Amino acid sequence: MENVIDLIKQPWPWYIAGPLIGFCVPALLLAGNKTLGISSTLRQICAMCLPANISFLKYNWKDQLWNLYFAAGLIIGGFIGGVLLYNDALPKLAESTIRDLQAMGIALQENVLPAEIFSWSTFSIWPNVFIVIGGGFLVGFGTRWAGGCTSGHGIYGLSALQWPSLIAVITFFASGILTANYLLPFLLK
Repeated sequence: MENVIDLIKQPWPWYIAGPLIGFCVPALLLAGNKTLGISSTLRQICAMCLPANISFLKYNWKDQLWNLYFAAGLIIGGFIGGVLLYNDALPKLAESTIRDLQAMGIALQENVLPAEIFSWSTFSIWPNVFIVIGGGFLVGFGTRWAGGCTSGHGIYGLSALQWPSLIAVITFFASGILTANYLLPFLLK
């Protein structure tokens, strides 16, 4: 049993984790013609808690109750993985990534999350607070506008060969590349 726990604590290679995530799509389809996605849970929570006269929230949210259980399972699984199965060994980063981060003024010492970006002191500077709030708003707006989040489009939409999902995923990746290469260095100055 201890060998299994040690195996679970290690980072899983892409060729194991990827197919496991991919098998969720046919499993959900076979289990009741369900589609994978997490962003719709916010709509469900709002429909449950805000019985207002908003047409977007007028639907039978109980039909999608399984999605709330799925979201709760992700939270519980994250807790189990992050707290109960915590592994203090840092994942290996490519030397080129470390050099690129150092060129931007980010020093990786004992943590993969650089303190220059991920610390409470960064929130004491008002422009950073506005950037975080603005970024959160843009992510939320984009999720609603695109009709789903990265997991829904990337995992389910692509496997269902949906053109809108392909366009959304290309946009996600292009935005990430542009942000990492041009916006992040600008914000760190």
